[in-house]
Amino acid sequence: MPLTTFSHYNLQAPRELLDRLRDFYTSVVGLTLGNRPPFDSFGYWLYAGDEAVLHLTESAGGGSTVGGKTTFGHGAFNCTGRRDFERTLARLGIQYDVAHVPAMGQVQLFFTDPAGNGVELNFSAADV
Repeated sequence: MPLTTFSHYNLQAPRELLDRLRDFYTSVVGLTLGNRPPFDSFGYWLYAGDEAVLHLTESAGGGSTVGGKTTFGHGAFNCTGRRDFERTLARLGIQYDVAHVPAMGQVQLFFTDPAGNGVELNFSAADV
């Protein structure tokens, strides 16, 4: 029974933070809000193309899981249009780090979302 592909990651937060995360991932990262099955819990599914890659779910009882210990480092997305992303991050005052991975021909941008989760955007080194 082999693993075939990555499906999605899920972030849980109180409703107010959930809405901020939705806005961040749609306006900054470029995911799109899409269809979500009618689960008992409130939430959003955010898409990269046809794939729902980020599930945002209201935490049970509205409690916060922010600030707890976790091993989650970051979610990563393959992208194009590096300069446009950098201009958007600068315009919004979002600080980011740049890493070059010559062995992979890749440039990576690292920053955090409103809940402090890491975000990595990967670009071809030729994408200037």
